[in-house]
Amino acid sequence: MKVIELFNGRKPVFSFEFFLPKTAEGMDRFKSTVRNLKRLSPSFVTLTYGAGGSARDRTIDTAGMIQNELGLTTVVHLTCIAHSRSEIETIVGKIRGYGIENIMALRGDPPKDGRSLSENIRDYRYAADLVRHLRKMDHFCIGVAGYPEKHPEAATMEEDLRSLKEKVDAGADFITTQLFFDNADYYRFIERVRGQGITLPVVPGLMPVTNYGQIQKFAAMCGARIPPEILRALEPRQNDPEYVIQYGIDWTYRQARDLIDKGAPGIHFYTLNKSRSTEVILSRLLEQL
Repeated sequence: MKVIELFNGRKPVFSFEFFLPKTAEGMDRFKSTVRNLKRLSPSFVTLTYGAGGSARDRTIDTAGMIQNELGLTTVVHLTCIAHSRSEIETIVGKIRGYGIENIMALRGDPPKDGRSLSENIRDYRYAADLVRHLRKMDHFCIGVAGYPEKHPEAATMEEDLRSLKEKVDAGADFITTQLFFDNADYYRFIERVRGQGITLPVVPGLMPVTNYGQIQKFAAMCGARIPPEILRALEPRQNDPEYVIQYGIDWTYRQARDLIDKGAPGIHFYTLNKSRSTEVILSRLLEQL
């Protein structure tokens, strides 16, 4: 199924994001997590992309396994910063071979092994270039990323919105946001996006706090602001894992419920390959809907 077909307005669309496990043991735990969350009947799941070396093939193979073995509609992330046009066409052919119809098109960050192409020889400088190529290649459903608090590399919010508009005009079908902790940031973002004439579904992305230090690291990486209220609550009890997890569940549940009540098309959960918090939050939501 193409993901865009799910956004028909009848009910919220819930989805989960996973990342590629690095070891065989990690893969076993990963499959267990996916099976646990499958019981909640997510609309679809996404798998982040390992751009370098064998990670590239394992990403596509794992996405194929999720869709064909575990039976979940899968959106595979695809980044272009490290790939030539011919490589992208080969990768897309493999994605197509697994019957996957959905791609999240991203520029991506430079791989740590230095495999990214120098800017002057890249076939794809920006995600919009990849979207444009995918739209010409096949009838994929294409998702793109949006940043409620601005992409860290963008000089201004206006510049970032222009980049988003370019991705949409290139052929994107839906937008998923980077994680955020204050819903006011999402609502302001929606106003700005609609002001650009963008009418696509904009799915809010939420990450339940499960570890105090880890969430600070993730927030810093993606430019997300952690509200002082969260820091005040967690800092003195950061070494109490059960408290941190429960606080994260309660905060994200309130976020999600408010977003759905105010018309968000669904919720995309960044799971960190863990099932407990997301399972509790979504179970609560489904009981109320």
